[in-house]
Amino acid sequence: MEWTKVTVATVNEAVEAIANILTENGAEGIQIEDAADYEHLKAKPDQIIDLDSIPHLETGAAVSAFFPETVFVPEKLPLIEQRVAQLTDFGLAIGSGKVTLAQVADDDWATAWKKYYQPTRLTRFLTVVPSWTDYQPTDEREALIRMDPGMAFGTGTHPTTHLSVQMLEMVLRGGESLIDVGTGSGVLSIAAAHLGVNDIRAYDVDQVAVDAAKENFALNPVTAGIDAHPNDLLNGITTKADVIVANILAEIIVPLIPQAKALLNDNGHLLLAGIIADKEALIRETLAANDFVVQEALHMGDWVALITRQKTDDD
Repeated sequence: MEWTKVTVATVNEAVEAIANILTENGAEGIQIEDAADYEHLKAKPDQIIDLDSIPHLETGAAVSAFFPETVFVPEKLPLIEQRVAQLTDFGLAIGSGKVTLAQVADDDWATAWKKYYQPTRLTRFLTVVPSWTDYQPTDEREALIRMDPGMAFGTGTHPTTHLSVQMLEMVLRGGESLIDVGTGSGVLSIAAAHLGVNDIRAYDVDQVAVDAAKENFALNPVTAGIDAHPNDLLNGITTKADVIVANILAEIIVPLIPQAKALLNDNGHLLLAGIIADKEALIRETLAANDFVVQEALHMGDWVALITRQKTDDD
């Protein structure tokens, strides 16, 4: 089978938004190459892989989508180019935004993409590991998050995922209930399960993402019992939780905040990531308008994550 590869030249802060645009236009797999991922891995003192063996960009980022031969890609290009260009209206830098096409054989893709996906230490005690590797923990306290990204992958774990898992480690003590909004691959739900959460509900607007998350849950016995379903943010959800975590774009976080306010238990936490620095003020204003207090802000490059809770009489 032949695939059409559509590649968008961009920068770090736009990769997730562009990946979403390509997926919505019928892509069956996404490849992300990001120089920032490589530099972040290079800076980690506890690096566990040979970085020289990983193909990588020197600057910027590239998001590639793979379309089956049943899709006539040329007719989709104008819309893709238009939507990529419109990301600047949301304050996202897109770099050149240049879109290119190439043909790729099925066998070439199936064997080549795995070299980009390597074990990645998210925190001191949590490591994401490709399902096909035989990586063994280097510390008895190290927990492995087994993942099979299928044909959707990047050169490393995105900074917003690192920040999200760091927030979970800072807040969770075990025994909580948690809602994972925009679960995607399910990595945050799996991390939460390793950290002792025993009641996890994972939602994503995309059925494909929910199915992928369920496949990853099946690779991690600790996730037995996770409830995963398609849902638009928290619309229609009535059962409260101790923690709500969302690693999504700032523009989507804005309508989520008032929904989360109604669904948090007393003394609960709302953990927000996926916020580009230019949008931090907007998110803080929306939080304040909904009686949330920011307890701590975490930063990684141009990305911000916020640990928040409901305001009390003492604030």
